[in-house]
Amino acid sequence: MDGELDWLDLEDGEEVLWSDTPHPYSLIPAFVVGIALSLVVVGLVIIASAYLTYKNKNYVVTTDALYKKTGVLSINVKRIEFDKVQDTSYRQTFLGTQFGFGIVEVSTAGGGSVELRFEDVSEPQALQSLINKQLRRREGRDSPTDEKAAVLEEILHELRSIRDTIEKADTEAPGTGDPDHRTAGGSRSEPSSTPRRGTENDTDRGRTSSESGGFEGIEESDREPGR
Repeated sequence: MDGELDWLDLEDGEEVLWSDTPHPYSLIPAFVVGIALSLVVVGLVIIASAYLTYKNKNYVVTTDALYKKTGVLSINVKRIEFDKVQDTSYRQTFLGTQFGFGIVEVSTAGGGSVELRFEDVSEPQALQSLINKQLRRREGRDSPTDEKAAVLEEILHELRSIRDTIEKADTEAPGTGDPDHRTAGGSRSEPSSTPRRGTENDTDRGRTSSESGGFEGIEESDREPGR
């Protein structure tokens, strides 16, 4: 690890994505005021304080969290995990716009104010984009194509299982007719539209017999006058 980041204690599998210190041109206001007051001790104190703060301030973005290290005589490290980050923003002063540095602000879930500021960092818009990209990746919005394909395949498998279950149920219960006509197993049976042959034959025989009897009665009545 870089000697400037020897204060950073990473978790297992955690990797550094970006690290920086404040932009050197962010010292311009302090030097301007300090030089103007250089005839008195206050001016020198202002310049020395600004320079020491600049040299002992570090910002780090890893795959798991955001870090800010400050302190001259002591070290103060603030860490915010990506799981807690809710919103990010950046802003630039006139001087920052001219020289390419600004402030990136990070808000956390449930917090009513900004929890972390990356002050006077180079290209603040690019840093904000990096943080947002890492947020989306951890939330699963940038899933690889193979993971999407696996999800679709799982859905198709479930649909096939449902289809097979429906087809199996239809095979086991084919009857869907009159509910009053059911088989012994409880399934409905369709009434037969084909008349029974025995019934037709019996009807024909009865009709033939009736006709034969009528003819015989007519013949008998015709023969009676001649007897």
